[in-house]
Formats: sequence, C-alpha cells, structure tokens
Amino acid sequence: MKTKRAGTWNVGMKKGAGKKKSWKELPPAARIGTIVIGAAQLAFLTAAQRDLSRRPDEQIRGPKMFWRLATLVNFIGPGCYFAFGRKRLPPVTGK
Repeated sequence: MKTKRAGTWNVGMKKGAGKKKSWKELPPAARIGTIVIGAAQLAFLTAAQRDLSRRPDEQIRGPKMFWRLATLVNFIGPGCYFAFGRKRLPPVTGK
C-alpha cells in the first residue's frame, strides 16, 4: 500500500513507524544505553586526540590534521586512527 505524505512515498510502513521519539518518550533502558554509547564515543575520541597530540609526526602515517578530522567520525574515525594511523614502533629490548 502506497501513501503519499508530504512529498515522500512510504511503501509498506506502519502508521507512526517513521516518527522520532523525544528523550522523554524513550524507555529508561534506551536512555541509559544512549548515555553509555555516547560516553564511550567521547572517551574513544578523547583518547585518539590525546594520542595525536603526544605522538611525533614521524610516528603517524599521513598528516596529523587529516587524522584529527577523521577522528570526528563516530567510532570509525578513532578506530581507523588506532588501527592504521599510527606506525608500529620496534619492540624495546631490555638488557
């Protein structure tokens, strides 16, 4: 069943399926989950930015500004930086 609503076609959608919920309408578990995911994203971003600030240019693949901007992409950016943006240092051999 196709219905025309505000210039878009909603094919097979249930009534109210596209409506966004406000914060107050979310169940407590969804609110807590959102806060936890947001905190994890912020911690991951902070760790990547801090590592970029402390690491010399020679130990980073590519320009620092590129990685600074890339880390702003949720989870994917910091993950890519930690996986691909840092050069691996040779192991330290103790005497």
